[in-house]
Amino acid sequence: MSSIMYRSWTVLAATCLLPFAASAQERDGEAGRRLALERMVAEIRADYPDVATISAAELKEALPSGDFVLVDVRTKKEREVSTLPGAISADDFRKRLAELAVAGKTVVAYCTIGARSSAYARRMGKRGVEVLNLEGSVLAWTHAGGEFTTGSGPTKRVHVYGRRWNLAADGYETIW
Repeated sequence: MSSIMYRSWTVLAATCLLPFAASAQERDGEAGRRLALERMVAEIRADYPDVATISAAELKEALPSGDFVLVDVRTKKEREVSTLPGAISADDFRKRLAELAVAGKTVVAYCTIGARSSAYARRMGKRGVEVLNLEGSVLAWTHAGGEFTTGSGPTKRVHVYGRRWNLAADGYETIW
């Protein structure tokens, strides 16, 4: 193989593999995980431009007012690991919709990163129920230093859905 062909193949291989290498490097360290999270959140935002959001920092600051209904749209298995304090499941929200929708509280849905909760917020909007999506969901909540709870008390464990979403901030134990 000529040196020109070899260099061409090397450049081509490096160009093709660079995005994958960057993804692996991004996940090293909290700053890298935050960057990977921000990129994924931007993709979700582009897929759901019609869904209103609230940031984890905004929610964390406003949550003590008690003017929120938090709806965890994750699976039962995910919710059994932990939830945001006071959150209810999507099924519980549906059962209590008439009561909660007129309570004058802001409804915020969340999942692992925001895709499922964005879809949920969109569906609920079509039914006439305003629901905000927690942008970046539980992963962003970890980067905001948010608390999680189980049935027995506070926890630092969080279900992150899968390896690709293992982007929680330092200090949290992630499982999938």
